[in-house]
Amino acid sequence: MAINDLYTDGIGGGWNVRDASTLTQDEVLEADVVIVGSGAGGGTAAEILTAAGLDVLMLEEGALYTSADFKDMDEFRGYTTLYQEASARTTSDGAVSIFQGRAVGGTTVVNWTTSLRTPDNTLAHWREVYGVRDIESEQMAPWFERMEQRLGIEPWAMAPNRNNDLLRAGCEKLGVHWKVIPRNVRGCWNLGYCGLGCPVNAKQSMLVTTIPSALGQGMRLLHHARAQRLQFKGDQVSELTVQALDAQALRPTGVTLRVRARHFVLAGGAINTPALLLRSNAPDPRQRIGQRTCIHPVNGTVARFDDAVNGFHGAPQSIYSDEFLWPDSGVGYKLEVPPLQPMLSSGLFGSFGDALSRDMATLDHAQVNIALMRDGFHADSSGGQVRIDDNGAPVLDYDFSDYLWDGLRRAYLSMAEIQFAAGARMVRPAHLDGRDYSSWKEAREAIAALPMQKQRASLYSAHLMGGCLMGEDRQTAVVDSYGRFHEAGNLSVIDGSVFPTSIGANPQLSIYAFSARNASKLAESLRTA
Repeated sequence: MAINDLYTDGIGGGWNVRDASTLTQDEVLEADVVIVGSGAGGGTAAEILTAAGLDVLMLEEGALYTSADFKDMDEFRGYTTLYQEASARTTSDGAVSIFQGRAVGGTTVVNWTTSLRTPDNTLAHWREVYGVRDIESEQMAPWFERMEQRLGIEPWAMAPNRNNDLLRAGCEKLGVHWKVIPRNVRGCWNLGYCGLGCPVNAKQSMLVTTIPSALGQGMRLLHHARAQRLQFKGDQVSELTVQALDAQALRPTGVTLRVRARHFVLAGGAINTPALLLRSNAPDPRQRIGQRTCIHPVNGTVARFDDAVNGFHGAPQSIYSDEFLWPDSGVGYKLEVPPLQPMLSSGLFGSFGDALSRDMATLDHAQVNIALMRDGFHADSSGGQVRIDDNGAPVLDYDFSDYLWDGLRRAYLSMAEIQFAAGARMVRPAHLDGRDYSSWKEAREAIAALPMQKQRASLYSAHLMGGCLMGEDRQTAVVDSYGRFHEAGNLSVIDGSVFPTSIGANPQLSIYAFSARNASKLAESLRTA
């Protein structure tokens, strides 16, 4: 079945899409609204602001890739071209690997399609502790519904692949909560390679939904364009300096663009947005920019089963458990599974040399559970900090308290028990000191003794939140409850960096809903200004 390349057809039909790597001289660009970033926040805002009749310019530092580029379903190609720092981004000490998209469409191009609403408990916490207004569950419901309908989000109707089904089976055996995951797909082929870009345009990412819609209504898109510095004049942003990047989207070409607009929207995500503000010396009288960056730290356990699992095929995530998300004490965590393509799995195994060869030889019988820590809700779990290095590049510092280590240890135990309950013949925690355990009793005793330390526990994150907190109190918040920057009237932040804590759920749908809400408010104010 042939898949039309939306961008070949669209550009041929008049879409205004430019590649900054091809520019040979400096330019001055103007628009009503400039959006920096094209992921869940920027893509959602673009469609709404363009539909309101505003002249919108979208900037993306990554390249434009489309379904034609994804047909090989090649891991090396995907990880080296579609992710920040060729998928090598980590916390400053290397303890946590960070997976974040870098292309037109942002992380929505490479995420695993899990689309869950912001838990009511989280919304209540933001209202009560951070003073975020107008986010009662009934106030947010229409925004969730709007984006669910826009992006085809509904519970996955096909049978889960065995990697997911073993999480379900283990939970059922132990009487533990589980539920089917809603996914943002239409006409999904169940290939399982969502993290490498969808080759059939089934994933309803910004790349194939809101960005084409906005381009069709006159939006301009400039990719290979790095937002370098905002110029502040009084309580306004006067312009944005942008560097054109080379064809690989790595190094500046020397061409500089000066961008002027009535309003500037930052949507680069919870690492890049605070970094841009810091590079710009944005007014920050209370030193809040970059603070309280939450990441849902993730650990995992690898199990092997007698029968084949083939976790590299089928919807990556279709089952989850919230049994341990809201405990009476201690940090909570959500249980899911990852897809098991070879490159990703080799990192999860935590082995090397001959041991890694033996592990990879049994990949088809492997099953992996992962746990997402709900950070940011407790004084001993206040997130990390985004800062910039001497070259202005973003750096994320993130430390672990005993409170978080306790949650990670409990998660190892929960995941291992579920895997043994599902019939695993061995389970190994993803930890340098972890071994293959052949019984729940053996695993329980060994995990209880594991040293919970950075560089020994294998830790990951694909969920970046915070750093530009929203709220009405200027003492604690960078933007107001609708994303307007407190210190500059013509600047908004519309991405996951506005969340005061982590979500306690995969943040994709939360970003969509809050971005739709905040962009609609912005469109109304700009129309009437």
